[in-house]
Amino acid sequence: MRIVILDGSAANPGDIDWKPLEALGEVVAYDTTDQADVVARTKGFECAITNKRIFGREELEQLPDLKYIGVLATGYNVVDLDCCRERGIAVTNVPEYSTFATAQMTIAHMLELANKVGLHNRAVHSGEWVTSEQFCFFKEPIVELWNKNLHIVGLGKIGKRVAAIAGALGMSVTATVHRDPGTDVIDCHGVPVRVVPLEEGFRNADIISLHCPLTDETAGIINESAIDMMKQSAMIINCARGPLVDEAAVASALRSGRIAGYAADVVRVEPMLPDNPLLGCPNCSLTPHIAWAPVETRIRLISMAADNLKSFMEGGELNRIV
Repeated sequence: MRIVILDGSAANPGDIDWKPLEALGEVVAYDTTDQADVVARTKGFECAITNKRIFGREELEQLPDLKYIGVLATGYNVVDLDCCRERGIAVTNVPEYSTFATAQMTIAHMLELANKVGLHNRAVHSGEWVTSEQFCFFKEPIVELWNKNLHIVGLGKIGKRVAAIAGALGMSVTATVHRDPGTDVIDCHGVPVRVVPLEEGFRNADIISLHCPLTDETAGIINESAIDMMKQSAMIINCARGPLVDEAAVASALRSGRIAGYAADVVRVEPMLPDNPLLGCPNCSLTPHIAWAPVETRIRLISMAADNLKSFMEGGELNRIV
């Protein structure tokens, strides 16, 4: 099996290895690949491993040798599945490899909004503690999370893990779910989570955390009208998908003091555009889509991708989409 990895540096910038895939065949790995070079670099290979490089109909029809596309992520919208079905090309993804890491990043952002660790760290290193007249100083108010209300939108594996950690911090947790769970309370690793309508969740929450998929119904779920329902002290966290949020509405709310904070690991267009309205906003914590990226998580991702390919080579259908 000849295997080409097209945009490998996202998952492996050089601190881990491709050994699980190398055990399955000849591997050629590129750190990055321009979309225009996808066909040229994939020609002659039976297997392509991609993260964000697109395999549309135009590309697929020029790749007669291609038998398998392994998406090095959970989402697989970069592949034209209908064309793959027509051409007999198998497609797999890697689901649920980053549940713990994404929950961890969500809580990290929550703590940053509440404790302002980054702000005070920078102040200390700039000498403000050295010149302080008191034994301590506060740049901005710090919020205690105990007894605060967390509302989770989307209670899948990540949302449930976030609920469990929030419960350990002494928070009460509610959630809005897509499908009727058949119960008013869902047990999330020992933490009871009350299911409520979205509007009720928005009105009562001190912190809102998004963990739902991006669909026509959820796109822009955080918008001006949603913000109008919230407490002025509310904080919003998005470690799911950028387009769930109307970023202009959030930026306006932050600048006016209508909400107390916003944190995100994702934005509508990635890499972030220079005119993104969130840039420079007060009480805004942003990370560059790295919730999935701890070393252990990326090692797991590559190992699971290799398991998928090995299954295909042996006639199996592990994590097979097409």
